[in-house]
Amino acid sequence: MENIDLSEIKTPADIRKMSLPELKQLASELRSTLIEKLAAHGGHVGPNLGMVEAVIALHYVFDTPEDKIVFDVSHQTYPHKMLTGRMQAFTDPAHYDDVTGYTNPNESPYDLYSLGHTSSAVALAAGLAKARDLKGEKENVVAVIGDGSLSGGVAFEGLDYGATLGSNFIVVVNDNQMSIAENHGGIYADLRLLRNTNGEGEPNLFRSMGYAYRYVKYGNDLKSLIEMFQSVKDINYPVVVHINTVKGLGLKPAVEDKEEFHYAGPFDSKTGAPLYEGPKDAPESYDELFAKKMLAKMKENEKVVTITAGTPGVLAFDKARRLEAGKQFIDVGIAEQAAVDVASGLAKGGMRPVVGFVSSFLQRAYDQFSQDIALNRQPATFVVFYGSMFGMNDETHLGFFDIALLSNIPNLLYLAPTCKEEFEAMLDWSIKQEKLATVIRIPGADAVSNKEIKVLDDYSKPEYDIVRKGEKVALIGAGTMFTYMSLAADMLAEQGIKATLINPRNLSTLDTKTLDSLKDYSIVITAEDGIIDGGYGQKVASYLGEAPVKVINLGLPKKFLNRYNYSDLQKECGLTPDQIAQTAKDAL
Repeated sequence: MENIDLSEIKTPADIRKMSLPELKQLASELRSTLIEKLAAHGGHVGPNLGMVEAVIALHYVFDTPEDKIVFDVSHQTYPHKMLTGRMQAFTDPAHYDDVTGYTNPNESPYDLYSLGHTSSAVALAAGLAKARDLKGEKENVVAVIGDGSLSGGVAFEGLDYGATLGSNFIVVVNDNQMSIAENHGGIYADLRLLRNTNGEGEPNLFRSMGYAYRYVKYGNDLKSLIEMFQSVKDINYPVVVHINTVKGLGLKPAVEDKEEFHYAGPFDSKTGAPLYEGPKDAPESYDELFAKKMLAKMKENEKVVTITAGTPGVLAFDKARRLEAGKQFIDVGIAEQAAVDVASGLAKGGMRPVVGFVSSFLQRAYDQFSQDIALNRQPATFVVFYGSMFGMNDETHLGFFDIALLSNIPNLLYLAPTCKEEFEAMLDWSIKQEKLATVIRIPGADAVSNKEIKVLDDYSKPEYDIVRKGEKVALIGAGTMFTYMSLAADMLAEQGIKATLINPRNLSTLDTKTLDSLKDYSIVITAEDGIIDGGYGQKVASYLGEAPVKVINLGLPKKFLNRYNYSDLQKECGLTPDQIAQTAKDAL
């Protein structure tokens, strides 16, 4: 069969004219094109390769965009984008960055939501189905969920409500036996039973909740998928279609190491080896520092426990380290709320829990931080990764809201180390103490060393570090921004302006004694790589509001920024050392 001209596929209507052999050829070519782009560009590898046939079948059977499909997480929608008018972003290297890695309504009417967090598709689709019913319309509504997303609480809530609709509501469970790493949670034992019994085993969670249930044993077989989707199209009651797929299908290294190839940078398409290795003398990363530190802590003290919510790789806990940690490493699955509450329970039970979170994921557990940790004064430790303007830059994964979110919760101590020595000291103290819930925000850069930084034996009380004493101008740099403030202070010193340089350490409680000493200054500048609104700097400005000193807050805008350039954003916000120095001079 001749190759299909992929550039001719503009909408799903173009594939509905194809025969089954042509659709199989299309699947082969989409997969080859995906591998070529992913190998050169990087991205979510395994999730997309495993969903090629399912996406083709969905768009072949359902009349999208009139019929609505909500993809959970949406990191598995590269094939969907290829079939909905965005093929060039996968075939032409000059256009590889034209689209995001997730569904985005700004790109296409076939994308219903910008989704980058797991477990929400079922509830979103249930809302769409209810809206359809209230309007008396008839389109199909399909939620596609997988990659461990069923462990998230909102997935259960969505399933619970969706079962009551009494109308067309189709949930496709993409079961590839994986999350980002291996699956965790009792629900996956149920899925395993259903796989092993060709969908006939009991108990069946979905039937128990009130759903009709269908099973596709070969979830990468187009004929089986098309026939199944045709059988549930226009159905008038809720149904779950459980498809058994292979994550990474078509790329041998991705099938053999599904965890490594969930997301990958550029790689050799034959061997899977990364194309770019970092320099051998590169500084140690904070995730490596954290993993080594926690392994040592757990060996020293059997009460110390490390917890992740489905992202062990972020914590640098690979398979070998997880095995080494044994029962003292807990993965609750993609269930951030549960991670916080399990930590609270462990702390109440006399253990010393340390939870590692990606910044943009921790917001999913805000209520648990407030009620079950802070209100109940449980001494758990939470380490925030990628909490920075220098972290992830997709609008669904932004890491610069956490200071404003968490530093304003009572009884929750929010610490911002500036270097690895300070990070280790804060982590040591937080695990040892038994009075305060503590959040430690890892700086958004390589693990820099600063032997001159003053570390404390006790971080429970606000005690700013006056690193350099000056006059008239004070520069207060929180966490990552301390380094840039330090460089700005050097620049000012070269111009005869001796600035006071302060490391605040604590972003939730003010050191009023130190701030009182600045009231007769001309200028106080704060800098943080979080949003200004509700952030640390505004606390300082509020406290000094009645003093004659002028306070300038530098930070990020309260916006959902998308795929921004790090250096450009830093300049736009006036956060480079020369800009900070110039701001001080202009204010004087």
